[in-house]
Order: sequence, then structure tokens, then C-alpha cells
Amino acid sequence: MPSADAPLVRGAAIPTAVAGVAAVAAATAVAGAKGLYGALFATLLVMAFFSFGQIAIDRLSRNNPQMMLPVAMVVYMTQVLAVGIVLALFKGTTLFDTKVFGFTVLGCTAVWTVFIVRTGMKAKIFYVVPESTGEPVVSTERQP
Repeated sequence: MPSADAPLVRGAAIPTAVAGVAAVAAATAVAGAKGLYGALFATLLVMAFFSFGQIAIDRLSRNNPQMMLPVAMVVYMTQVLAVGIVLALFKGTTLFDTKVFGFTVLGCTAVWTVFIVRTGMKAKIFYVVPESTGEPVVSTERQP
């Protein structure tokens, strides 16, 4: 992954993992082993889909930055559709608690979205690409 997007993914993945661990602990206490499996699967699903989505946005918009918004919208709609398909496939499963799975997907998705926006707003991403490297430069310094 290019250095420009690594801080974005890391800034959202870490809080999502923490929320997932909390969901796994709560689900295990409330629903037992099936709750544990449901929360764990949901956390991994959200982190995988949204991480790969951010990588896809970077790869698809690297050569044509003007296409960033349309690419991001298509990737996001694909992610929502894919999560919907997974939810439909596991609707009647007895492998894990489906209610715990659903609530964990919602919670982890909300945490990911909030922190990807927060990290993106805090990052200093230059809109002019320096000629020396040809790659966007990201500064992780905090803004005042």
C-alpha cells in the first residue's frame, strides 16, 4: 500500500479492532460461544471489506485523481452490496448468533466510518504532487 493511504487505513483499523474486541467480549458474556463467533466474524468482515475498499480506491484513482469521487462511490456501493449478500447468505445459520453478528457489523461499520473521516480530516494531504517523487505526500503532524 502506498504511504499516502497507510495512515488512513491504520487510523480506522485500530479503533475498529478495539470496538471489535469489546463486541466479542460483550457477545461472549451475553450469548456464549455463538455470540463470540458472530462478533468475531462480523469484526473481521468489516475490517477486511473496508480495508480492501480503501486499497481499491487508491489503486483505481492513482492514475486519474479526478475519478476519486466516482470510484469511491462505486467501491462503497459494492461494499454495502457485498455485506448485504453476506447477511442474506447467513440469514438462517446456526453457526453463530445472527443478532450479535448484525449489531457488530453495524457498530464496527460506524466506528470505521467515523475514524476514516477523522483521520482523513487530520492528515495533511497535499493536493499538489511534488515533482521529485511523483507520489502524494502525507504529513502525520497534528493541525493546530
